[in-house]
Amino acid sequence: MPQQLFSRARILIVDDEPTNIELLRRLLERAGFTRIQATSDPREASALYVEFRPDLILLDLHMPHLDGLGVMEQLNQIAEATYLPILMLTGDLSAEARRDALSRGAKDFLHKPFSSDEVLLRIGTLLETRFLYLQIQNQNQMLEAKVRERTRELEAAQFEIIERLAKAAEFRDDNTGQHTERVGQTAALIAKQMGLSDAQVSLIRRAAPLHDVGKIGVPDAILLKLGKLTADEFNLVKTHTAIGARILSGSRFPILRLAEEIAFSHHERWDGDGYAGMMRDAIPLPGRIVAVADVFDALTQPRPYKEAWPITEAIAEIDRQRGHQFDPALVDAFLRIMERQAPV
Repeated sequence: MPQQLFSRARILIVDDEPTNIELLRRLLERAGFTRIQATSDPREASALYVEFRPDLILLDLHMPHLDGLGVMEQLNQIAEATYLPILMLTGDLSAEARRDALSRGAKDFLHKPFSSDEVLLRIGTLLETRFLYLQIQNQNQMLEAKVRERTRELEAAQFEIIERLAKAAEFRDDNTGQHTERVGQTAALIAKQMGLSDAQVSLIRRAAPLHDVGKIGVPDAILLKLGKLTADEFNLVKTHTAIGARILSGSRFPILRLAEEIAFSHHERWDGDGYAGMMRDAIPLPGRIVAVADVFDALTQPRPYKEAWPITEAIAEIDRQRGHQFDPALVDAFLRIMERQAPV
């Protein structure tokens, strides 16, 4: 083992005989060890471990008040999940003593009286294993940190691509590009009000802006038409839900699977008179949530074919559509949010 590791290794001696402690201390100091703690009272071993955090423990087996096996039982309850070598030193030559010590956590076993050279060799081997274990553990932690960082980077890139895709679709009939963002924020507030978990709320917040991505497949002449749409033109507009679902289909990522569900179902109605004819609880909850958020934002924002509604009128319209266009429970949640946000 390199000499620099000797100098920083922390060694704890637990032996009820002060002469044995002194003998081991001198032996260790001559070998270059400088960080040594010792106690002749085994009852102090646990507290010393917590304070000193040794890399190696030299432990006597037979001691008054608490024997070496008892010390190891205490250490097993408080020791960190790292390789902690314990070298058991004893004059007991029985096979039972050796078996008990090794089964309780001792990594090596040495009989008294011992050879100084053998003690140092055993200590060196145990410490080398200890430091190699710590080195591997540190490398694993560094690798795990790099994996976490890379995962965060990939998630950030994924979210940015999703946001840009949503804006690309929305810019076709909303030159501010803010509709998708507002729908995502309102949908998240409704989801939270409904008691969904933080993870579900966050997922809806990220996925909801893709609700109209299918507009990419609708001709501009229809999408931007100022006058009333014909029946055929409106049927073409209605295809944007299916187009959006196809664009987003087949993903293995939960956020895109949720976005596919929302894209297809956000124009469904509680009474079954929506684009695909789904009704009530057959409509996925995220789609029902985004339906409320989408309509509210569409009412309160100007479009080429209409003026913006006053917020109070838009709220009243959402309430009027309770049980018709919208899930009554979601309307209640939406109204609670609006009440909190209303100026005093």
